[in-house]
Amino acid sequence: MKGTPFYERPFRAIGRWWQLWAEHAGQLGLLLGRTLVATVQLRVSGNEFVRQIYVMGVQSIPIVLITAVLTGIVTSQQGGYQFTATIPLYVLGSVTVTSVVLELGPVLTAVVLVGRVGARITAELGTMVVSEQIDAYRSLGRDPQIMLGAPRILAGLVVMPLLVGMANTVGIFSGMVAAYLTLDLGFETFLYGARLFWHSWDLWYSFMKAVTFGLAIPAIAIHMGFRTSGGAEGVGSTTTASVMFQTLTILILDALFPPLFLN
Repeated sequence: MKGTPFYERPFRAIGRWWQLWAEHAGQLGLLLGRTLVATVQLRVSGNEFVRQIYVMGVQSIPIVLITAVLTGIVTSQQGGYQFTATIPLYVLGSVTVTSVVLELGPVLTAVVLVGRVGARITAELGTMVVSEQIDAYRSLGRDPQIMLGAPRILAGLVVMPLLVGMANTVGIFSGMVAAYLTLDLGFETFLYGARLFWHSWDLWYSFMKAVTFGLAIPAIAIHMGFRTSGGAEGVGSTTTASVMFQTLTILILDALFPPLFLN
């Protein structure tokens, strides 16, 4: 930059920014492509795939369910607070169910997985990079993206819809109980309102969000982990950047879903 005319500096900065994003996009595309090819050719380790399902899915159930319970309670109470005497109280059932299934269940579950799973994957792979374990894989003729990346991506695609389904169920039930305890809204009335405005497409919409988030979280975490450099400090900074990118990606994808699938 020294000696560069001042009027060129903004353009150079923009060029470097776009080059960096193109580099990230290309590496992510190669990672997903190799994972797809390895899956079709049955080269993904079954034992590692099952282990990642346990680590990413089973061990995440408690925190996902706690988040879902609180989500249902808050949604129900906030909805009841906003209602006036001119709005039938049974509509709260529809508001709670729709909010949890369409938005809060998938998104909050994804955010929980970013913090619990995404950060762990990036830190784990980043540590392997700086300790030269990844180089050892390559020296033995093994592709680390297939050995380490593919099982995690496939596990994310499997566990995320299951976790979102659990979160939706628990969130709706906790919202129904909260409505009964705080607003004296009976279970039958709550379910009547939920059925009255329910669309079967809502469940598929929630499932599609879960699959998309389940692909994005491990893919970005793996990609950032393999880009780690600089020792322990590099692992920390890369993990922080990975969590930021994953969270922004979840929010951007969530914003794209309504105009694509609800209009």
